[in-house]
Amino acid sequence: MYVRAMLVRFVLGHLPVMLFLPVLQAQAPSPSPSVKLSGYIQGRETYQDNAGLTGTINRARLSAAGAVPGNVTWRIQGEFRTGNVGTGRASVSLQDAYVRWNHEALGLQLGQFKTPFTREFITSLSEVETADRATVVDSLAPKRDIGLMADYAIGGRALISAGIFNGEGQNLTANTDSSALAVARLQVRPIPYLVLGANAARYFADSTRYGVDASLEAPWVILRGEYIGQHRDVLDNGDDKGWYAVAAAPVRPWLQPVLKYEWFERGIALGTSKNRAWTAGVNLFPWGRTTRLTLEYVSREIGDPGVRKNLGLAQAQVIF
Repeated sequence: MYVRAMLVRFVLGHLPVMLFLPVLQAQAPSPSPSVKLSGYIQGRETYQDNAGLTGTINRARLSAAGAVPGNVTWRIQGEFRTGNVGTGRASVSLQDAYVRWNHEALGLQLGQFKTPFTREFITSLSEVETADRATVVDSLAPKRDIGLMADYAIGGRALISAGIFNGEGQNLTANTDSSALAVARLQVRPIPYLVLGANAARYFADSTRYGVDASLEAPWVILRGEYIGQHRDVLDNGDDKGWYAVAAAPVRPWLQPVLKYEWFERGIALGTSKNRAWTAGVNLFPWGRTTRLTLEYVSREIGDPGVRKNLGLAQAQVIF
């Protein structure tokens, strides 16, 4: 009887708190969504004939990303530029600014971001085996733009991406020619370690760009290659086209020799349109993958007959 009386007294004394607890929890402020900061810095020294030794900040990027209710994520990335980017003054340039919604295998992305064209461009430069992307990628990839993209993953073996963009490039909000850019990419993994891709981009005003790529990434070797072209609707003087192939061998966790060849040609009747280059280098990871030291020798021939330019490069990179 005594135990029963104590139990009744306990319930009656705490019943108001138990009844109003859900109301108090609903009125309490929800925790703020977490924000993740990340980025990377690349400092570089180059030596070239007739130019001597030059130091640059190749990249300095800072990103913020997070999530909100409704399977919605967001990302903002800015690049801190030194005074050697054309304006003569240091500046901050917006790189990525988008929101993304996911539902199972389907994703929708709106804002400014990388268009899904060429494997080497959609891969972060901090993860590319060489210090710079191939000339054909820098020349023909549509790069970043403002638009809407949808992607769909098929069983972990394939990814389809397609989007419609302004076609004016990053940080240009006006579509000056009233003509859009459509970009699509298909990526499949037929067997482990091997990824195949194909992409196309249509500038409705004047041209079509196309490309295929393959990437074999095994524990003992990395082999990648791409072929990219551009066909103009009006000029009948041949397509702009080019390709590259790169091989890397992670012989040690801290040591990765790299060899790359690239070839690019503009579709005009001028010998100076050709651009060919060999790159031989090594990537060092003294304290894991967050820190990387790249040493390269680049021998580039421009024109036909070509003028050869040789360049030595040392770059330190830190990812955080």
